[in-house]
Amino acid sequence: MKSRNQVSLKTAWMCVLTQLVAVLALSPAVWAQQTPAVEAQTGDLQKATQNPVSNLISVPLQNNTNFGVNPGYRNQDVLNIQPVIPIGISKDWNLLVRWITPIIYQPVSNAPGTPETGEYGLGDMQPTFFISPRKPGKLIWGVGPIFQLPTATNTYLGQGKLGTGPSIVALTQPGHWTLGVLANNVWSVAGSGSRPDVNQFLTQCFINYNLQKGWFIGMAPIITANWEASHGNVWTVPVGGGIGRVTKFGAQPVSLLAQFYGNAVHPANAPAWTMRLQISFLFPKLSKEQKKMMLGKELKQLEQEPK
Repeated sequence: MKSRNQVSLKTAWMCVLTQLVAVLALSPAVWAQQTPAVEAQTGDLQKATQNPVSNLISVPLQNNTNFGVNPGYRNQDVLNIQPVIPIGISKDWNLLVRWITPIIYQPVSNAPGTPETGEYGLGDMQPTFFISPRKPGKLIWGVGPIFQLPTATNTYLGQGKLGTGPSIVALTQPGHWTLGVLANNVWSVAGSGSRPDVNQFLTQCFINYNLQKGWFIGMAPIITANWEASHGNVWTVPVGGGIGRVTKFGAQPVSLLAQFYGNAVHPANAPAWTMRLQISFLFPKLSKEQKKMMLGKELKQLEQEPK
């Protein structure tokens, strides 16, 4: 007989695979875009990956390992699959869909002297829908609703509430820099009456400086506040940063990221440190010139093939 954790993990990965298939189905030209024509786009891709509302399909896989200085605190791991899909809804506006699917390992406290245990499975999904201008000025922005879906496969892995609220992002990209902020607040509107209400705030300030050959340095701490928590346990404020690079695996453009944060402020019994590792698969749209270049190379290859 399969254990509950095995069933939960199988369900979580089925959801992830379904989501990735849906992303690719929404972009029939994705695989055709994996050509040498994207080699000249490294600088543009650096900035596009740092812009939450860019006109770029991306599939980030982000792993956050949380741990503390207290030897009694066991590590929590969260793998976020968070595809970003831009959809043109008019000549002036884009709809950006950002769908976060967390897969979580959550340690569970036991009585002293008993073996350590934990729950592993799907957490609560969070889709966000941004409306953003297709041709922004120096200030790039997007606004829309965020939802929290009670999809967790175990009570330890989610909050058991349907929630919603506003979300906003604003940034600017002068020269080699990307400077911006993303913020949202989620309130519960339905769900299990036995679970606590949800009223939580999140803001992510991101600062990146782009270097040569696709390298960049930066910081993107995620500051959160649980307004339902007791005094002294409301805020989590991390401090840190890291390094990343836009490169290619074969013909596939990717963005790699490694960051480390220490929580200067955090609730009691919460992790004191976080290590963030991320790989983002990038699917840039080709310009008319790049498409012509791609077609020209394909015709040249066909002409060179033996008849």
